[in-house]
Amino acid sequence: MDAPADEGWQRLDKRMLLVHPITELIRFIPVLLATLIAGARSDNPMWSLGVVGIIVLLAVTRWFTTTYRITPDNVELRTGLLQRKRLSVPRTRVRSVDVEADLLHRALGLAVLSIGTGQQAERGDQFKLDSLDARLVPDLRTALLAHTRDATGSAGAQAVTSAEPFGAPVDISKPAVPPAANGHAPVEIAHWQQNWVRFAPLSLTGFAFIAPIVGLAFQYGIADVIFESSAVRGVEDSSGRVIALFVAVLIVALVVFVSLVACARYLATWYGLQVLDDGKTLHLRHGLFTTRQTTLDLARLRGATVNEPLLLRLAGAAELEAIMTGTDPRQKLLPQAPRTAVDHTLAHLLHDEAVLYGGAVPVGLTPPPPVTVRLIQHGPAALRRRFTRALGPVAALALIPIAVSLAGNHIPTWIWVTLVVIAAIAMVLAWDRYRGLGHAVIPAAPGHSAWLVTRSGSLDRDRDCLEAPGVIGWTVRQSFFQRRAGLATVVAASAAGKKRYHVVDLPLEKAWELIESVTPGQLGR
Repeated sequence: MDAPADEGWQRLDKRMLLVHPITELIRFIPVLLATLIAGARSDNPMWSLGVVGIIVLLAVTRWFTTTYRITPDNVELRTGLLQRKRLSVPRTRVRSVDVEADLLHRALGLAVLSIGTGQQAERGDQFKLDSLDARLVPDLRTALLAHTRDATGSAGAQAVTSAEPFGAPVDISKPAVPPAANGHAPVEIAHWQQNWVRFAPLSLTGFAFIAPIVGLAFQYGIADVIFESSAVRGVEDSSGRVIALFVAVLIVALVVFVSLVACARYLATWYGLQVLDDGKTLHLRHGLFTTRQTTLDLARLRGATVNEPLLLRLAGAAELEAIMTGTDPRQKLLPQAPRTAVDHTLAHLLHDEAVLYGGAVPVGLTPPPPVTVRLIQHGPAALRRRFTRALGPVAALALIPIAVSLAGNHIPTWIWVTLVVIAAIAMVLAWDRYRGLGHAVIPAAPGHSAWLVTRSGSLDRDRDCLEAPGVIGWTVRQSFFQRRAGLATVVAASAAGKKRYHVVDLPLEKAWELIESVTPGQLGR
């Protein structure tokens, strides 16, 4: 790295003067539209031109007001025009490095590098270097994560790191392979396949994307225009069959449209996903228009979560998230993918040779925690509680028509049918919630820690595999109704992932056994 003036402080690439004005103008499109409308009403179009000038000027000043430097101990960033801000991160606190490049950045050979330290930061306090020369990024990422590797690394690993000078040409649009750890080449543990797109509509992300747009349209009166149109009025004047057919076609069209949106979003985000493991770090790369590369320190891995929403579960698919300290609480490793691919990646992360070798553990290897361990169910009291919680609201709702009927008033038949259908759905849901409820404790073995595996939920089911060293505390809690049933919810506190991992409705006498088996001696017995 060249030694710049001013005590090592460097500026971002000059090409950011082309990027930031465009990105800021896109960001403030609603403001520009408002000023354009205001200028048209006041017969003064200079309003919008003045706002455009201010936005561009502020974007350009970022190049003059943003500097950074990397010292042997810290990574520092200075930003701000009116209010100067200086961020300093110890290099030993760097937990992850994210690299992004959208179409504009890639066209200009730039990238955005973000540093994760495990602390929740506000938008203005995030350590982000926007518009670095893409050729500098691989070596910079290696330098920032150098503390994750052994100080006595092999000569092969050192050669990979120092083979080219800092700033050697690297194409960020191509898959980047991180340096090998301990002399071993990175191993690909997962990669994206085209047929995975079929699972995208099953996660309901399309509805989550469309709902705000529909809400905004209703807020600005577009719904009134639609409902007052001649086509809709023609349907309202038609027979019941025509109205039912129109509603059915509308629902089908909405489902198809939302599914297409979900598939498009899935492709844009996860196209070309590649997950590499070099023994010390986990490297993810994905994205169609905006490429993103994330490097995670495997020393911070405390387990993994298999997310199984109902629709994905019925299709034999799931999502995989890492339980790590210092990263996003829901750090996704695999998007919607076949369960076999999820299990294989999970087995690699948890070193489960029983799954990796098709059930045959090689001679000389101590079997670590299996990925598909059989879970212990929580007994009849937990089963009754599932049905009580599901059917209780239905029974309360049924009291209204029953009271009206006892008062001598007629209740339409369709109301009773609806209540019966709701009760049937509630019973199926309760049974599925019980089937998904369970836990397992895998005791420690030579060279392997104990594991806690817990699962709960139906519509949104998580199977959490948490390593015992990741547990920093326990909570045993009982609600009023749990005390009556002799049940308790055991919560394992952790600094990683979601922070709290629940073993729901466990018989109280088994709660203390669970804690003692996962973390012996923590109860003080």
